[in-house]
Amino acid sequence: MLTAVALPSPYITESPGPTFNTIGDFDGSPVITVDGAETYPTEGRLDLTTVYVSGAPTGWTTFAEVAQAWVDPTIALMPQEVVYPSGTTSEQVDQQNSQAMATSQSWAVAAALEELGIEYRQELFVAGFTPETHAQDLLRPEDQLISADGQEVTGLQGLKRRLNESGGEPVELGIIRDGRQMTVQIPVYPGPNETWLIGVYLDSAFDFPLDVSITLENVGGPSAGMMFALGLVDELTPGAMTGGRHIAGTGTIDPDGTVGPIGGIVQKVSGAADAGAEAFLTPAEHCAELTGRVPEGITVYSVSNLGQARQVVEDLGQDREPEGAQTCG
Repeated sequence: MLTAVALPSPYITESPGPTFNTIGDFDGSPVITVDGAETYPTEGRLDLTTVYVSGAPTGWTTFAEVAQAWVDPTIALMPQEVVYPSGTTSEQVDQQNSQAMATSQSWAVAAALEELGIEYRQELFVAGFTPETHAQDLLRPEDQLISADGQEVTGLQGLKRRLNESGGEPVELGIIRDGRQMTVQIPVYPGPNETWLIGVYLDSAFDFPLDVSITLENVGGPSAGMMFALGLVDELTPGAMTGGRHIAGTGTIDPDGTVGPIGGIVQKVSGAADAGAEAFLTPAEHCAELTGRVPEGITVYSVSNLGQARQVVEDLGQDREPEGAQTCG
């Protein structure tokens, strides 16, 4: 029996991990460093939150740990094959997490600059196609999109505006392919909320007017994006946004400021509460999941975009109840 409980199990556990202050230091160096723009002193904490993941392929989980997960509400338990496809290696997991973290940092900078009205350039490249599109016969992966109906495309939001102005008519896209400029007529099709789409997945590269360096080791994945963006907004604006308070959160971020869902929300709220946070920002999609699962002493606020998250932090920093903000739990 003792041998059995020590054997590796086919399960993965998620438990609360450490928190990191995005407006503080990590190993003696600032987590966020800005060069090329004026920055301002901050105070308090804007913590990103993490989850410890135990199990194959990056390690193993014993049946004793599985038994603990069954009785501990802060530990999530799931079959390994639900999380990682068969054959996934630890090197692949590490590479995916590192890439997701790097992308989230670039998108956090873009979202922060968008929130502050600071112009930057975003170059868009074709990465793939949706099943509904007719663009696969006209565009190729790695084509760069430079204009739409004669107007320069400097970012994703500008491209979306051009598509929505099309009224359902084909859009003339200017592209660069193998170093040559050309134009192609791309049919559009209706999307949600009265939008028009071309059905193309895009990669992007950014040209920012300032240099932002984010220093944080042994943390992977995209879920720190919103907190990185909030930390950068705080550093680029006068006054301490938190008013000295301890606030934590999680959520992916898109360049337009949209906050997206993540994994391990229960564990992250629990970890933030253990670290002393008094408020937590969660993607709106997770609010229902937290019903009855929020620890005492911490208030969870639902946010859908960076502007909402910033407003909640600023209201709390000025000892105001966030107006219109939904609480969870």
